[in-house]
Amino acid sequence: MKLNLFWVPVTVALFTTGCATQHASMARNEPPRHVFEFKAGGKAGEFTSPAVPELDQTVPDDLTMAAAMALALRKNPSLSGVSAEMRARDAATLQAGLLPNPELGVEVENFGGKDTLQEFDGAETTIAFSQLVELGGKRGSRRMVASLDKTLAEWDYRSKKLDVLAATAKAFVEVLVAQDQVALNGELLKLAEQTTSAVSEKVDAGKVSPVEKSRAQIELVAARTEASKAVRELEATRRRLAGFWGADRADFVRTVGRLNGITALPSEATLKAVLNDNPDLARWTTEIERSEAALSLAHSQAVPDFTLSAGVRNFQETDHNAFVVGASMPIPLFNRNQGGISEARARIDKAQSEQRSVKIALLTGLSDAWQSLSAAYTEAVGLRDEILPSAQVAYESTELGYREGKLDFLQILDAQRTLFTVKRQYLLSLGAYHLADIEMERIAGISLSDFANKNKNGPEDKESPE
Repeated sequence: MKLNLFWVPVTVALFTTGCATQHASMARNEPPRHVFEFKAGGKAGEFTSPAVPELDQTVPDDLTMAAAMALALRKNPSLSGVSAEMRARDAATLQAGLLPNPELGVEVENFGGKDTLQEFDGAETTIAFSQLVELGGKRGSRRMVASLDKTLAEWDYRSKKLDVLAATAKAFVEVLVAQDQVALNGELLKLAEQTTSAVSEKVDAGKVSPVEKSRAQIELVAARTEASKAVRELEATRRRLAGFWGADRADFVRTVGRLNGITALPSEATLKAVLNDNPDLARWTTEIERSEAALSLAHSQAVPDFTLSAGVRNFQETDHNAFVVGASMPIPLFNRNQGGISEARARIDKAQSEQRSVKIALLTGLSDAWQSLSAAYTEAVGLRDEILPSAQVAYESTELGYREGKLDFLQILDAQRTLFTVKRQYLLSLGAYHLADIEMERIAGISLSDFANKNKNGPEDKESPE
C-alpha cells in the first residue's frame, strides 16, 4: 500500500479542522457588534446603530424628562436581554447561509481472513471525499427565514424600548405631580399656621370663642399630616423613577418640567390613521412574511438532496490504485415533508389572525386613551378657566370679611378647604392628562406635537412636561 497516498487526504482533513478551530477561537475574541436601535423621528421599521454612550453618565441634580429617558435607555436592565437576542439572531442568520461541510471517509475491506486475505495482504483501502448538494433553494430559504427572525427581533427591541420610554415618562410625570403636591400642601400648612395665629390673637383679645382656636389647631394638625404624607409619596415616586435606570435610590434633587402645558386634541379618527406606526402592529407584517418564507423552506425540504463522492482505492494485493466516484439520493417515497408544509400554512393563518387581533386591541386601547385624555383635558380647562379663579376670589373675600369681623371662622375654613380642594383637583387633572397623553402616544406611535406638525389642519404644538 502506498502510504503517501493515504496520508495526503488525512493531512488535508486535519489541517482543515485546525483552521476551523482557530477561526472559532478568534471569533470568540471579536468585540461585540453594535446593537440596532430605532432611529428617533424615523419611519416605521427604520433602524440604525446607536451612538457611542457618553462617558459622563451621572444623574443631574435638575432632571429633565429627556435626561431621564436617556438614562433609562443606557441603563435599563430589561433592554439588555432584547439586545442579546438581536445579536443571537444576527449570528443565526450567518449560520443559516453557510454551506454544509464536506466529509472525509476511509474504508478498509477484505482483511483479517484466510489465505490471500490473511491480515492486510488482500485489503482494499478507499479514501474519498463526499459533499452534500442541497437542492430546491434550501439554503436561500433558511437564510431568508433567519433574516426575518432578525428583523422581528429588531421590532421587539423597538417595542421594548418604547415601553421603557413610556413607563419612564409616566414615572417622571408622577414625580412632577408629587413635587407640586408637596408644594401645595406646604402652602396649605403655611396658611393653616397663619390662620391659627390670627385666631389665637382674637381669642386672646376676647373677640371670638376659644372653640374656634381648637378648630384652627385641628386644621393645623391635619395640614401637617397631609404635608408629611405628600413628602413620603414624593420619595416613593422618585425611587420608582430611578429604578428605570437601575438605581436603588434617587440621586437627583428635583425633576424639572411643566404640567400646565396642554392643548386641544385632534380627532380620534385622525389618530387611528397613524396607528400603523406602532411597532406592536407593524411587526406582524414581518411575521407574516416570515411565515411565508417558512412555507417556502418547507416546500424546498420536500426536494431530496444528493451526495457526490470521489476518492482513490488502493489494492494491496497488486499495489495498484484506482479512482472511485459515487452519487446517492434519497427516494421521496414516504416522506415528502407533507406535515411540515401543512404546519407552515397553518402558521401563516395564525399570523394573519394575530395581526387582526393586535390591531383590534390597539384600536380599543387608543380609543380608551383618547377618551381619558379628552376627559382630563376638559376637566383641567374647566378648573383652570372657571372654577379655580372663582375659588380664589371667594377665599380672598372670605378672608377679608373674617379679618374685619363680618364672617365667622367656619366660613373662612370652608372657603380655604374649597380653594385647596380645587387646586389639588386641577393638579391631579393635569397629571391625568399627561399620563393619558403618554399612553396614547405609545399606542399611536406618534406624539401629539409630532402629529400637529404632520397635519396642516391640526392643533398648535403643545408644551410637554419636559
